[in-house]
Amino acid sequence: MGQIKVTTCEIEGLKIIEPKVFGDERGYFMETYHYKDYAAAGIPQEFVQDNQSMSKKGVLRGLHFQKEFPQDKLVRVIRGEVFDVAVDLREGSKTFGKWFGVLLSEENKKQFFIPKNFAHGFLVLSDVAEFTYKCTDFYHPNDEGGLLWSDPDIGVEWPIPEGMELTISEKDKLWKGIKEYEAGKAK
Repeated sequence: MGQIKVTTCEIEGLKIIEPKVFGDERGYFMETYHYKDYAAAGIPQEFVQDNQSMSKKGVLRGLHFQKEFPQDKLVRVIRGEVFDVAVDLREGSKTFGKWFGVLLSEENKKQFFIPKNFAHGFLVLSDVAEFTYKCTDFYHPNDEGGLLWSDPDIGVEWPIPEGMELTISEKDKLWKGIKEYEAGKAK
């Protein structure tokens, strides 16, 4: 036990986890998840589904969330590098609509814990990135929600290098901004 370092973020609930890495000339070993360590660090969630995706440089996915079946997520990059973002959608939160971003890579081995009721997205900065995430609820295809990645009211500062061409799904191009999200919740 005690194989992780947990850093809290300026938005309550978000956490960056750094596992202890044991390395030598042969390579390395690390525990990527140990329930007792995570529970002791304030992350006692039970994860029920693991997902993995591969994306090419310039792919921007998000900002996604589940509406009626929200999920806590524990995300990490096992190959490449991404800029990972969470946006607070918790009703009554003092940081509602605020975002936080962190660089996740195979080199830094950081993980990012994102509680329920946050929108989530990422931008691939390396040639290829493989991204894994644990979820506390199953995926429900008819429950998808999203926010426009470029919504100026959220103001995510994506680190888009000069000359990078973004690849964004048609669905992600059509999401509305946070003001429309709030107006829809009021109905």
